[in-house]
Amino acid sequence: MAMLLSLRVTTGFSFQSCRKMSVNPTFSGQKSRIASAASSQNIDRKLPILLFDIMDTIVRDPFYHDVPPFFGMSFEELIESKHPTAWIEFEKGMIDEMQLSKKFFKDGRSFDLEGLKNCMRRGYSYIDGVAELLYDLKQNNYEMHAFTNYPIWYKMIEEKLNISTYLSWTFCSCIYGKRKPDLDFYLEVLRHLNVDPTSCIFVDDRLTNVKAATEVGIVGLHFKSANMLREDLSRIGINISADEHHKN
Repeated sequence: MAMLLSLRVTTGFSFQSCRKMSVNPTFSGQKSRIASAASSQNIDRKLPILLFDIMDTIVRDPFYHDVPPFFGMSFEELIESKHPTAWIEFEKGMIDEMQLSKKFFKDGRSFDLEGLKNCMRRGYSYIDGVAELLYDLKQNNYEMHAFTNYPIWYKMIEEKLNISTYLSWTFCSCIYGKRKPDLDFYLEVLRHLNVDPTSCIFVDDRLTNVKAATEVGIVGLHFKSANMLREDLSRIGINISADEHHKN
């Protein structure tokens, strides 16, 4: 089982120091395994492949701060009032937005669906520093894919932020009918990409999802900020040379 790369837990972390930690043999060899996998597979395809969660990893999620005021509620009141599975069903593509509007609240109350969508649109924005990081990765020719739990409204994110400039919306829960941390969703990603798990790096702000990735052998990075992710990627051998455009 691949070891979760929580690179910020120990001060002064280095791969050299990890080689001395016999209790974590898998972790200590992670960087070399990524390099080995890259050299042993399709030489015409640059590896590793980068998989990114979207909400609160690349894009600010408006649900927590914008949606409750839209409904005139606190976040706690919203959680108490909403249907326990409606949004999950929407994320998995099991219901459409009109069906969502009829069951979003447990008591079946009606609401302004278009108003909610506009509220979400206004709230979508790049997490600080992430667009620059994606640009630099793209300039270095890394293959990147979204791997996200989100409904068909991902298209609203694309319309506003043009995320496809950097990565492909390949693995969305509404398309596959599966959600992280369901291990079968991760296995579906590997089947689609046709690469070894160690040739993939997965980034997510939710530790539960990162741990699930490591269970199937994917390298996992817990997102905390763009700057920390840039450093963590560099530590495992991902070449990120900032373009001069972003230095000026």
